[in-house]
Amino acid sequence: MTLTTTPAASVAQAFFYLLLCVPWGSSCPPSCQCTERAGAKAVLCSSRHLEEIPKDIPKDAVFLKLDANSITRIPSNAFRHLSHLEELDLSRNAIEKIDRAAFKGVAAGLRTLDLSSNRIRSIPKEALLALNAKLRLANNPWHCECALQEVLWEARLDPDSVQDITCHTAPREEYVGKPLLQVLDAGVNFCSVRQRTTDVAMFITMFGWFAMVIVYVICYVRHNREDTCKHVDYLKSLPSTQGHAETASTAL
Repeated sequence: MTLTTTPAASVAQAFFYLLLCVPWGSSCPPSCQCTERAGAKAVLCSSRHLEEIPKDIPKDAVFLKLDANSITRIPSNAFRHLSHLEELDLSRNAIEKIDRAAFKGVAAGLRTLDLSSNRIRSIPKEALLALNAKLRLANNPWHCECALQEVLWEARLDPDSVQDITCHTAPREEYVGKPLLQVLDAGVNFCSVRQRTTDVAMFITMFGWFAMVIVYVICYVRHNREDTCKHVDYLKSLPSTQGHAETASTAL
């Protein structure tokens, strides 16, 4: 008996075999383009009007470009599944907030991280712990303070972009508009300013508590003195025992 195969069945069978050959683990996000660069996977998502980081980025991505989009935040564990990631470009977005665990899982493997030309005013130091990547932080509206100074001390900054890390706001007006590196080279230490502020606050708090204790003691002493005076006055107002005795002897 000879089996005949209809054209529709042949097409369905071919489609089934094609599905079996598709590497689903390496699928590309619809809004991105996935290609090979020097034998490594590159995921290109530049200028795609993205408002958040895509969830379905291939796990074997080595290069990831998310520049020129409208991303406003980097949440915790945003790239944790990308263990092969080496280069990450997040420049020219609208990033304002970076969570403390934003780069958890990829920090050790990253070689370059571009956060330039965003809306970042501050970045938690914890987000950059164990980060060996060369950082680009230029052209952001930075608030120059101790936290940013600590980032500059600990991070590996791209030498070509350091001069473009400018103080958009600062504790003192004279620092605004100046490169942060220039301000620090002039001997300014934002962390010591914060320490002095903390010391003053602690002194004021301790002085307040001490004043409260003094006031309490004074009130307590005055209250006891008033009670004592009232008690003495009460005793004076009572008929004395000696007067009663003299009255009794006279009567006898």
